[in-house]
Amino acid sequence: MAITTQPVAPGELAPGFALPAIAGSGLISLDDYRGRSPLFLSLLLGLWCPFCRRQLVQLGAFEGRLKAMGVESLAVVATAPENARLYFKFRPTRLALAADPALSTHRAYGIPKPEVTPALLEAMETVRINPTGELPEPLPISQAGKVLQERDGYAFTPADQGDVERQWPQLKGLFMIDRTGIVRWAYVECAAEGLAGIGKLPSEEEILGAGRACAA
Repeated sequence: MAITTQPVAPGELAPGFALPAIAGSGLISLDDYRGRSPLFLSLLLGLWCPFCRRQLVQLGAFEGRLKAMGVESLAVVATAPENARLYFKFRPTRLALAADPALSTHRAYGIPKPEVTPALLEAMETVRINPTGELPEPLPISQAGKVLQERDGYAFTPADQGDVERQWPQLKGLFMIDRTGIVRWAYVECAAEGLAGIGKLPSEEEILGAGRACAA
């Protein structure tokens, strides 16, 4: 898996952003949190991604516990605001959400997008994953994604198809940013395990521990 960028690391200044809010018509920016509270920032893909849809549910479960520590949460979903609004109308979440179909925030934070090579395509058919534990057994990445899509009954829209074509195989990232705008903790998909890490989130203990340390 060829990686050509280096993600923003703990101790570095978090890049600023201003993105359309999915709830409402305004913008959400890093400056909204600076000087007020730490921010748990999740950079996800479009709603076409079955792993991202599951991660949104998992991250929503952490939101209240992080807020109790004084840490706000924001998930950036890489699709057009109107596409996201339709989805979350039927699947509401407590997470604050922003839309970034162009992946500008992913680029600013240095989240890798692996080069599509024969080796990557081969790995998609041979590396086995079961990131949420809901599959009966680990499956090749490409097959696991298909099984989860079928299980969800998720029907692609034209917007989803356009997102796939622009985004795949973009990776995802999580960042804990303190109230002064410095990154204090970071998790980048596949950084530790290679492609075997597709679809995984850090443990609840790690995320809540990072939030606790950031809020201290």
